[in-house]
Amino acid sequence: MRTLTRKGAATRQRILEGAAAHIREHGVAGMTLDDVLARTATSKSQLFHYFPDGREELLLAVARFEADRVLEDQRPQLGDLTSWPAWRSWRDKVVDRYRRQGRLCPLNSVTSQLGSRTPGAQAVVTELMHRWQAEIATGVRHMQEAGEIDPGLDPDRAAAALLAGIQGGVLIQMSTGETDHLEAALDMGIAHLRASRLAPS
Repeated sequence: MRTLTRKGAATRQRILEGAAAHIREHGVAGMTLDDVLARTATSKSQLFHYFPDGREELLLAVARFEADRVLEDQRPQLGDLTSWPAWRSWRDKVVDRYRRQGRLCPLNSVTSQLGSRTPGAQAVVTELMHRWQAEIATGVRHMQEAGEIDPGLDPDRAAAALLAGIQGGVLIQMSTGETDHLEAALDMGIAHLRASRLAPS
């Protein structure tokens, strides 16, 4: 993306946040550029200046915005997995995030709308999962260094398993509106990590 002035960056961000908010409230299928223009008090020329390819480019930017938000909503806990109370605090933060989000997942809605026809749409989700897994794995390594987790456990595979459980819980929540499975996945995943220290060699 080209370098923007401070005012230009603020205008682009206003358009992006307005589109994301509209999608969260009303879904992506019915969102039009006119909806975004009205919500953000932006002219059509301004919108196309920052998003020349129109709706599709804007949706891809919203997907990146929502992917970043998934991780930001877990901070600072996600970056401080250095004790079991800290892991519990992160667990509660994740559950609260998805409980507040409800059954509509903006990121899933946008990437599904874009589909395979838009280069980069799937890459947004893939990058998010890699970043999320890496941060959990860093927490596992911290606990290994503290002697709280079996040093023979592969941090990346342990993080992958925990993340898979989270995603499964979120998928069920999107269908049922309940966080029970998400909470169970987190509880069992963290319990498995704690139990690894006690496992016989």
